Amino acid sequence: MSDATPTTTGLRVVTREIAPLGDLLEYADPADPLVWSRRGAWLVGVGDALTLTAAGTDTASLADRWREVAAAAHVDDHVEAPGSGLVAFGALPFAAHSASPAVLTVPRLTIGHAADRTWATWVLPDAGAPDPTEPTPVPFGPHWSAAVGPGALTPEGYQDAVRAGLAAIAAGEVSKVVLARDLAGTVPAGSDLRRLVRSLASGYPDTWVYAVHGLIGASPETLVTVAGGTVTARVLAGTVARGADPDADREAALALASSVKDLDEHGYAVRSLVDALTPHTSALAASEQPFTLALPNVWHLATDVEATTAADTSVLDLIAVLHPTAAVAGTPTDAALAAIVRIEPSDRGRYAGPVGWVDAHGDGEWAIALRGAQFDLAGADDTGIPFTAHAGAGIVAGSDPEAELLETRVKFRPIVDALA
Repeated sequence: MSDATPTTTGLRVVTREIAPLGDLLEYADPADPLVWSRRGAWLVGVGDALTLTAAGTDTASLADRWREVAAAAHVDDHVEAPGSGLVAFGALPFAAHSASPAVLTVPRLTIGHAADRTWATWVLPDAGAPDPTEPTPVPFGPHWSAAVGPGALTPEGYQDAVRAGLAAIAAGEVSKVVLARDLAGTVPAGSDLRRLVRSLASGYPDTWVYAVHGLIGASPETLVTVAGGTVTARVLAGTVARGADPDADREAALALASSVKDLDEHGYAVRSLVDALTPHTSALAASEQPFTLALPNVWHLATDVEATTAADTSVLDLIAVLHPTAAVAGTPTDAALAAIVRIEPSDRGRYAGPVGWVDAHGDGEWAIALRGAQFDLAGADDTGIPFTAHAGAGIVAGSDPEAELLETRVKFRPIVDALA
């Protein structure tokens, strides 16, 4: 079902608690998995009951259309947990001019698991609907590995791009600009893409592991979460590779925490988020100093933000005002976006765009699509499935082109290792 299909009659949605199913990833579509996971909690979607699309980053209209769908839906939810009832998985592009549309999909079946509860949500036909059928697992396909090579911007080209960013900063055009480079490759035709999701979920359990519309990755950065009027977000900006031994690792964390360049970069990102949230929330609180967040491959400077919002405010409404943050674009935002268009040679697509889910109440969890790859499922043929992966770094006064290139290599590691 697509946008053209009338939804005024309303979707019929039934959620029931079910017996534990083991590995929920076995129930996803091998060719196009629909997955959201973190710290042992899972949402897995199967099929397509309804898809809404919008051009570019027109999140406001998408939020309004989702309200119409939710208001018309007939929801029978006996679980009433985050992720139960009517749920749509979504992925939005980074830029308004992107060729990749914003997409929200309601699966025909969604299986969820959190804590000690497992549930299934079915979207059923209106008339003469049979009883919901039990979810059916699909055996995993064979292991595979990808061919990965340079994209539109080579390592040397990326250092030139950083120099162009520094020139824009010196000219007073921007205070910070986030510049990305890409890798391109293919995976064998017929590859079970759940293998990639499994590798990321196993290696990076504290991140948001996502698979939505061919966009697969493991993001450490929460864009925004809304649950019952409480808003939470996490800003990550400032990065250094983990040390090779405990002493070196401790020194790396301390160096990051005292780095003027990284603290400045982080400050821009926090101010951007707070300024965007302030008109739409109350009781907003953010820590005065960032903390160092350890991931398997990097240390990040991190700041958690919490606020309260009105009950009729959807997570999609907040995405519309938050994206793009200074953490993935720069400061000032409009000038940074213009610099990115001028300096980067290709469309980012959904890289660094919002990815997550929203429910009938407007609650949901959304991350920034980092540490991942976009698979061109429509472009797959007998030679394989093409993909593009991106990684970026925040450029501020004092940035060193070679050091920023090394930062992108560290950020590529999760997806490149998983693809291998």
